[in-house]
Amino acid sequence: MKRSTLLILSITGVYSAILHTAAWSVNNFLMTGPKAYLTFSSSVAAGAHSGMEECKFQFGWERWNCPESALQLSTHNRLRSATRETSFVHAISSAGVMYTLTRNCSLGDFESCGCDDSRNGRVGGRGWVWGGCSDNVEFGEKVSKLFVDALETGHDTRALINLHNNEVGRLAVKDTMRRACKCHGVSGSCSIQTCWLQLAEFREIGNYLKIKYDQAHKLEMDKRRLRAGNSADSRGATAETFHHIHATELVFLEDSPDYCTRNASLGHHGTEGRECLQTGKNLSQWEKRSCRRLCTECGLRVEERRTEVVASCNCKFHWCCTVRCEQCQTLVAKHFCTRRDPATPNHIRQRNRGHRR
Repeated sequence: MKRSTLLILSITGVYSAILHTAAWSVNNFLMTGPKAYLTFSSSVAAGAHSGMEECKFQFGWERWNCPESALQLSTHNRLRSATRETSFVHAISSAGVMYTLTRNCSLGDFESCGCDDSRNGRVGGRGWVWGGCSDNVEFGEKVSKLFVDALETGHDTRALINLHNNEVGRLAVKDTMRRACKCHGVSGSCSIQTCWLQLAEFREIGNYLKIKYDQAHKLEMDKRRLRAGNSADSRGATAETFHHIHATELVFLEDSPDYCTRNASLGHHGTEGRECLQTGKNLSQWEKRSCRRLCTECGLRVEERRTEVVASCNCKFHWCCTVRCEQCQTLVAKHFCTRRDPATPNHIRQRNRGHRR
C-alpha cells in the first residue's frame, strides 16, 4: 500500500508540486485520513494519469502540448501559474480522478459502493422507467473531492481559481453522461424501456473540456486588492469576480506566453524539434495547419525527413487458423520544426541567383 501512496505522489504532482514542504500532501492525507481511503489510492493514481494522457492528446499539435512539466505547474517569482493551460490541467486531472473512481465503483471494485439504484422504479419519461445499473457519479465526485481539492490549502485567488477549475472537470463528467436503455415487451415490441445513466467515453470529456478551454474567461482583478495576499480584502475582490462566472466555465488569471521559445525556468520547451503534419489521410484543418503554427509562426522552418518504417504487409489467412504476413519496409515522410539556416553571405546569394537564371 505504501507503494500505491508513492505512485499517487508522483502522478498527481500537478497538485502536490505547488505546495510548500510543510503543507498538506497526498501522503499525509492518506496516512492520517480514514483507512478506507487507501482502497481508492490506485484509482486516484490511474485517474490522474488518464487525465494527463488525455491532455497530451488534446494538445498534441499545439505549441503547448501538455509537457511533463505541466505536472509540476511551473512557477515564476514564487507565484503559481494561473494561465489558460493551467486551468485545463486542473479540470482534466480532476475529471480523470472522478471518472476512474466512478467506473471502478460501478464495476464492483470497492466493497463500500456499487451502482446507483436510488431512482430505480421511478418513471423517467414517456415509455420508460429508471432501472439497471447507473454509474455512481455521486460517489466518484465525493471521493475525488477529498483527494484533489484537499491539496489546495491556500485562500488566495490562485487557489480559488484552481478549486473552481477542479469543479469544472467534475461537472464535465456529469454533463457528458448518457442514458442507455433496454427494451421490454411482448415479442420485442419495446412497449416499455428500462433506462440508466452511464459514463461517456473519456475522450468525449476531453473534447468537452477542450471547448471550455477555448472559451475560458480571464478574470480581471483589482490589482491593488489582489496584492493583499490572503487578506479579507483580496478574498472579497475574488468573490465579486466569481459572482459573474458560470460553474461550468474555465477561468484563468494570466495571459499565456506564445510557447514558441524554450524557457527552462518556466518549463516551456519551445517548438524547435517538434513534429508537425502536412500530409496524411483524414487530417483536420487544425492538424494540416500545425506546421505553420508550430514552425513558421515561431520563426522556424519545416524540414522533411524520410524515415524507414517496417510494418506487416501482404497478410494471408491460412486454413486453419493462422494469419501470416510479410515484413515490408517503406519510406515515410515526416516534418519537423528546425532553425532557419544562418544568413547566407551576399556573394553566395548573388552567385546562386545567377545560377538559377
